[in-house]
Amino acid sequence: MTRRVLVHVGTPKTGTSYLQDVLFRNRVRLLEHGVLYPADRFDAHFLAALDLMRLPWGGLEHEALGCWEKLASQVREHDGTAIISHEILARATATQAAEALASFDEPGGEPAEVHLLLSGRDLVRQVPAEWQENVKHRSALTYERFLSQLRDPDRATRIGSWFWAVQEIPDILDRWGALVPPERVHLITVPPPGGDPDLLWQRFSHAFGLDGLDLELDTTRTNPSMGVPETALLRRINASTNKLVPPVHYRPLVRELVAHQTLSPRRDSPRLAVPPDLHDWLHDLQSSWVAEVRDRGYDVVGDLDDLLSRPTGSAEDFADPDRPDEADVADAALATIGAVLQEQVREREGRAAEQARAREVEQDLRRQLDEVRDALERSYLRPSYLRRERIVRGLERSRVGRVSMRVYRAARGRSSRSA
Repeated sequence: MTRRVLVHVGTPKTGTSYLQDVLFRNRVRLLEHGVLYPADRFDAHFLAALDLMRLPWGGLEHEALGCWEKLASQVREHDGTAIISHEILARATATQAAEALASFDEPGGEPAEVHLLLSGRDLVRQVPAEWQENVKHRSALTYERFLSQLRDPDRATRIGSWFWAVQEIPDILDRWGALVPPERVHLITVPPPGGDPDLLWQRFSHAFGLDGLDLELDTTRTNPSMGVPETALLRRINASTNKLVPPVHYRPLVRELVAHQTLSPRRDSPRLAVPPDLHDWLHDLQSSWVAEVRDRGYDVVGDLDDLLSRPTGSAEDFADPDRPDEADVADAALATIGAVLQEQVREREGRAAEQARAREVEQDLRRQLDEVRDALERSYLRPSYLRRERIVRGLERSRVGRVSMRVYRAARGRSSRSA
């Protein structure tokens, strides 16, 4: 059987969380069909990517040590198709990409048939999505400054450097596709908004060779977007509390509870968008990408025109997250306070229940101890025990008796007065 490795390297915000959850939840079923998704936890490929690129990530890089080799060794041992998927792999340098692809082969062995997959979306949606993702990772940078750094031709800032490294489609394909024949490079385009909600999965399924498999597609793990006032609120929370909330607590408390569980479900708020004066710049940029990709002969799953930015409204329709409607922000803040209070109530009730269970266990142990103590006291009052006690006291009055008792106790390994 041919060893095939499908390496999906992004880009972020193109349905990757949904895809990876489907693959993870169906990994046993996939393996029954000869398809390996090597993961013993949902974030296994994320940790492997951190390890490959040696990226600092709030302390998780220490947990990631050795994770890429663990993943690659499973791929090498599998006789069939293996799938690797994480969007931050788009950030890898050409050297790191070559190292990753080489790790799938045993020295001197038959090389695997490697396929590179990249999913892409139009920049009008990607730009605000990336700013929001930064905010969900503790950033307090305003939208205006974020956009300014993206337009810096030198890409000298951390924001600009990261964004274009994970979003510039021709450059990503240059770095990852240098060692892969063009016919094995697959570009999956994200459909424009308003179409069939299942179309993106159908494209993923076709590109990964999963058509016809009976997979469970329902999942709760998505990366939903927030509206303008909600994102503005979260940015202000970051600015006020970043020094107070350690990274280990930020993810469950702020990103999960506040952003994902509380603010993202609020669907009536205005959506984040690109300022209308940037539409032409983004359209021209992505048009040049489409022309370049079209000439390379890659396999396109979808339509390259899906990557072309489309206007999202007039200047009057644009809601600036740096100058949001304060009433909407206040409403989102009240919802956040309510959610945090509810979480505190749940935690307190949980602790109270645990304390009640602990008290019950303690009381039960005390009852058992009292029963044992009573039994011991009753045994000391038995005639046989009292007779032995009198004999021991008599023996200890003489030297010969004391020597005899020491020998007896040493032989039995006991030291009590009752022998």
